[in-house]
Amino acid sequence: MKTKIKINIIMLLWLLIPIGNTMAQTQQLEEPLQGYLKIAAENNPELKSIFNSYLATLERMPQARALPDPTVMFNIFTSPVETRVGAQNAGISLSQAFPWFGQLKSQEQVVAMLAKARFEAFEDAKNSIFFDVRSTYYDLYVLEAAIAITEENVRLLESFRELANVRLESNTGSAVDLLRVEMDLDELNNQLLYLEDSRIPIQAKFNELLNEETPIRIEVPDTLETILIDEGRNVLLDSIITHNPTLRGFEFEMSALDAEIDVAQKMGLPSFNLGLSYTSISPRTDMDVPDNGKDALIFPQVGVRIPLNRNKYRSMIKEKELLKTSVNYRKEDKENELETVLERTWRDYADAQRRVALYNRLIAYATQSLDILVAQYTTAGADFEEVLRMERQLLRYELELEKARADQNTFVAYINYITGKQL
Repeated sequence: MKTKIKINIIMLLWLLIPIGNTMAQTQQLEEPLQGYLKIAAENNPELKSIFNSYLATLERMPQARALPDPTVMFNIFTSPVETRVGAQNAGISLSQAFPWFGQLKSQEQVVAMLAKARFEAFEDAKNSIFFDVRSTYYDLYVLEAAIAITEENVRLLESFRELANVRLESNTGSAVDLLRVEMDLDELNNQLLYLEDSRIPIQAKFNELLNEETPIRIEVPDTLETILIDEGRNVLLDSIITHNPTLRGFEFEMSALDAEIDVAQKMGLPSFNLGLSYTSISPRTDMDVPDNGKDALIFPQVGVRIPLNRNKYRSMIKEKELLKTSVNYRKEDKENELETVLERTWRDYADAQRRVALYNRLIAYATQSLDILVAQYTTAGADFEEVLRMERQLLRYELELEKARADQNTFVAYINYITGKQL
């Protein structure tokens, strides 16, 4: 009961922990996304499976620290054994085995370390699910932003079409200008239909991550606030070594193997049995003797188990040492992999930051240029193809800006994931 109470408290505290690793990031994160992360944490079947595996491991702790079951033996004499005080009819004995001092504690330590390793696997799975939710959410934001930008450009081209039509009717423009607008409008409308169809697979993936029976309507912000990383690369590398759940899981696995080595060593030492026996004796009828028919109670009975096969226990210890070395190599390999991933993700994060700044500048330049070209075309009949080319350039810059914003936040989320921070 105490174990279950402790588990419930842990789960309650975990659910109450604010999602987000810094105050600045928490303030910048979109409010709907916080709710989606909570839904994913509560509903995702993979998380439930891993957490139940962790709970199952905890249930092994009472088993590990328990003494072996006592042994009760009954003796019934088909031919009573005659003694000085009478014939032995039946007997009962009770014995309890006791392993070497500290063995039960070491066995419990093995299970405790394995449970901690399972919990780190749960933490890693939770962070992975959270990253998937975030990255899919940002993909959906880019899609919705692309739809909104494309619709705005359709409206802009429709105004250009009216302008070209006015100039054509006043014999100051060309029919080619009107045809160019129509071609661009057809392309944009076709692209718009594709973007709207692209909602279906992304929304399906998002609802799959949330594991909701009824698909929910996903809200995304009009403008995505970008998230910054406060720490430098060296600090993040230290965070990987210290906080990454997979690496921490390897540490707990090695601690469990250390405890298993201790258990194997203690199994190679003597263990003891304590017990008592009771024998029922029938009184003698042929003569009267002192204590005639008195039952025999023998306490205590002491036994010692002597482990003579030393190779068996040396082999058990060697097995655990080799397994520990194997886990250590796996941990080292994972550290190297994560460091390489961090360097690559840091590069992409820095590139996304630069792209956000770049496309903000380019959009300002392109907007000014488009305004000038439209004014020149309206008043002086300047090259209309230049107007359309600049409009397409502006559309590309706007789409690239939204993608860069989403990329920056995705890379921040991934860095938080591999460094083991709360997401």
